[in-house]
Amino acid sequence: AIGNPFGQLGLDRTVTVGVISATGRSSLNFGQASPVYQDYIQTDAAINPGNSGGPLLNIKGEVIGINSAITSTSGGNIGIGFAIPIDLAKKVVDDFLEHGRVVRGYLGVLPQEITSDLQQSLELEQIGGVLVAKVEKDTPAEQAGLKNGDVIVKFDNVDVKDVPHFRILVANAAVGKKVPITYVRNGKKQVINVTLNDILSDNYGVKTVSKNNV
Repeated sequence: AIGNPFGQLGLDRTVTVGVISATGRSSLNFGQASPVYQDYIQTDAAINPGNSGGPLLNIKGEVIGINSAITSTSGGNIGIGFAIPIDLAKKVVDDFLEHGRVVRGYLGVLPQEITSDLQQSLELEQIGGVLVAKVEKDTPAEQAGLKNGDVIVKFDNVDVKDVPHFRILVANAAVGKKVPITYVRNGKKQVINVTLNDILSDNYGVKTVSKNNV
């Protein structure tokens, strides 16, 4: 991990080394500025205040992430740091170059986690996927025929693990392109194709979508 920790000390161009503990970390609380979309690489390579924006490299020297955050009780490194995956960072850059803003896919559902109780009551094979708690009106989800109570198990041919994973899959999907969704309704698997909209903020003259929706 390369960065400039504790800028007031002049420790620029500092390099630390560690291992990857996990990928796909989400539901992390970094205070009021916690991002809605989370898909972090976790590493014990020391990341301290001032490291954000520096590259996380693999043993070949290839950039695999952008150092972004830490979890700490003291404000300093305790061996738990997080980096944004490079593929996600590259998408953001490409979006800014092409559109002048980040483009996020929008389906139009309120997803809910599948618990063991829901698994049993819905007679699902395993815990996974997301329950469609609500389908918003005039959205791609409604137009495609999704209904409250459906369980989405695959999105664009990728198994859906949980709500944070589903949120990232939808956000990163191509807008205006048909995406296959596999869902369970009344115990039967079905597949539909959905064309996603672009989720925009008030800055672009469009009503803000609730951060709980996907």
